[in-house]
Amino acid sequence: MIFFRIVPQNNAGLVETLGKYSRRKEAGLHFYVPFLQTIRNVSLAMRPLRLPDYSVITADNADIKASVTLNYHVTDAVKYMYENTDSVESMAQLVRGHLRDIIGRMELNEALGSTTKINVQLAEAIGDLTNTYGINVDRINIDELRPSVSIQEAMDKQLTADRERVATIARAEGQARSIELTTKATNDALMATAKAEADATKTRADAERYRIDTVQAGLAGADDKYFQNQSINAFTTLASSAANLVIVDGKEISQLGQLPVVGKLLEKGLK
Repeated sequence: MIFFRIVPQNNAGLVETLGKYSRRKEAGLHFYVPFLQTIRNVSLAMRPLRLPDYSVITADNADIKASVTLNYHVTDAVKYMYENTDSVESMAQLVRGHLRDIIGRMELNEALGSTTKINVQLAEAIGDLTNTYGINVDRINIDELRPSVSIQEAMDKQLTADRERVATIARAEGQARSIELTTKATNDALMATAKAEADATKTRADAERYRIDTVQAGLAGADDKYFQNQSINAFTTLASSAANLVIVDGKEISQLGQLPVVGKLLEKGLK
């Protein structure tokens, strides 16, 4: 009696005779002797595998949970089926071991921000597993690196403290800037006032200097009649005031008497 079995597309058929592997069959229809032979189908298609969360310790002794997803396919059906009790679990253990080694050399903050770098290093560390497990890892990805609850709470507190510190510094810098601007404005106003006063003083001094220079220039060109006229004006003012007593040198009186107007003023003062 002969039986037949169909090996599906993208599968490998492993023929066992009396429980021992004898040959491989490709996809298609194949015949075998029952009870003496059997055909095992091994899928060669790519399969996803999610490794459950497991603990990883960083270089600074922080406990984080790692979640990994990978895609693999069987490249050597014989090694995959007969040379390992569970090739998939062996592969998963290898991935976990390399991941612990990679993250164990990083500190917490570096590990949390370097998932892409970890993916690359992990893929390089695993390499081609065909010779060992008959499997090739096509893609591997770190889905999540999650700190423990206590570490997450400490990180949240640190983040809050950092934000408050930044806000405090910003407020202090704003107040310092405000004081600086106010002080500068006050100093500018004082300097402007002082400059205006200095300019006004200089203008008055220039005007007084001009007046004095003009008077001196006029006096330099004046004759005796000018000074006599000034004396007459002074006598007129005194004669009109309550204190109309004038004491002068006799020589000056004789000279002043030569002017008719002086005589009239003296007569007015004697009445």
